[in-house]
Amino acid sequence: MSQHFNNPVKQLLREGKKTVGAWAQLGSPLTAEILARAGFDWLMIDMEHGPGDIMTLISQCQAISGTSCVPLVRAPWNDFVIAKRILDAGAYGILFPYVNTRAEAEAAVRACRYPPAGIRGVAGSPRAAGFGQGSAANYLAHANEEILVLIAIETPEAVSNLPEILQVEGLDGIFIGPMDLATAMGHFADPSHPDVQSAIAGAEEQASKAGKVLATTCTSWEQAEALYRRGYQMLMVLADGVGLARIAAERVAAFRTAFPER
Repeated sequence: MSQHFNNPVKQLLREGKKTVGAWAQLGSPLTAEILARAGFDWLMIDMEHGPGDIMTLISQCQAISGTSCVPLVRAPWNDFVIAKRILDAGAYGILFPYVNTRAEAEAAVRACRYPPAGIRGVAGSPRAAGFGQGSAANYLAHANEEILVLIAIETPEAVSNLPEILQVEGLDGIFIGPMDLATAMGHFADPSHPDVQSAIAGAEEQASKAGKVLATTCTSWEQAEALYRRGYQMLMVLADGVGLARIAAERVAAFRTAFPER
């Protein structure tokens, strides 16, 4: 733990700058270390769809601690007990899934803030605070302002409630979940549908006007570049599992094309 706890990614976002990140979905400290060493600003360690638990998260945070990469976590649910454990493990921010109302967004923020701003339990002994070895007071003093809070917009209900959600103090930004939103709108796994794209465009405009960070995931650099130019500041441009699977399939296909008879 550094002498002064600060979140460099949150500082970049405050300055209106773009950041680049990747999904760490395999629960592996090795892939987390590889991604961090590649130079990503942050990793989104996935505890919603990934297999990892708190000890896995700690090992991933430890694996990237020697780099400038910041560990963020997609929580399995909008639950203050889960959030407390994720933050105590050393995460610099949380993406809460399936947030549909202002009240749910407020609960997400409270879970990441020490009293009186929130309900996060205060302890200087966990990893985040340096195990009580001299930096705990510093962490406790700065965590409320440095922890990044994002929520996922994944349903028509969330889109319709977005004007109220975006008014929540302490909410840093929104992650638009294209696949879940499309499916919830009746267009199964088809975010390219015009109705879905219209809903996304409306959400983007509202978030930008409210001064909130825009985040999402993408499948190609061409898509990422277009999204950055539309105002996004946080994009997951790669995933460890899917990325490895794609490269593996490409290499096997190239082998079989070149040597059909072996």
